[in-house]
Amino acid sequence: MKIKEVTFLFALSLFTSCQNQAQSNSKQQALYNAEPVQVAMDNGYAKAYFASGCFWCAEAIYESLKGVKEAISGYSGGYTEKPTYQSSNTGRTGHAEAIEVIYNPEIISFDELVQVYFSTQNPTQFNGQGPDYGSQYRSIIFYQNNEEKKIAEQKKAEWAKKINSKIAAEIMPFQKFWIAEDYHQDFEKRNPNNSYIRNVSRKRLQLLKQSCPALIKTND
Repeated sequence: MKIKEVTFLFALSLFTSCQNQAQSNSKQQALYNAEPVQVAMDNGYAKAYFASGCFWCAEAIYESLKGVKEAISGYSGGYTEKPTYQSSNTGRTGHAEAIEVIYNPEIISFDELVQVYFSTQNPTQFNGQGPDYGSQYRSIIFYQNNEEKKIAEQKKAEWAKKINSKIAAEIMPFQKFWIAEDYHQDFEKRNPNNSYIRNVSRKRLQLLKQSCPALIKTND
């Protein structure tokens, strides 16, 4: 192949890559400007959505709280349909590993869920949490209405002042939650001896015990 042909193909490939990236950025930005989707109450239970690094850790944290019926691992915040673990790990779907928290607002409030959110992570780490790096591990608080948005913004400002540092968590309107593969669900419970669970997840659970002991379920 001649040098001119190689140069042309390289330039074409670079142009196409840049064009695709620009389209992805445009789609992602549109999500931040979208109207939030409100999820209806179901038999007295509401749903909240958070991205906080690995969803194994976040799921275990929220399932430890009073008033939380269940936490489900999944994906949210992106622009592709039917994301998977493999596709989200490429960083090209816009999605982050997230959880759906099914909770009783008569027992625990959205405000308290957000307090737990900031208390159980490194709030200053951008595009990652602990040993996990990439946009798929970024921190996001998803809001469904103006009240939740106000709470998220207020808590974020409080934490920034408290630790005198910029807070990494994004605040964006909720659109859709995609449930992750079955083997991710209740991973911490089913794999207590997994090295990641022992060395990472349990440390974040310890942060919960230290910061929000009154919100943790008891065996009574």
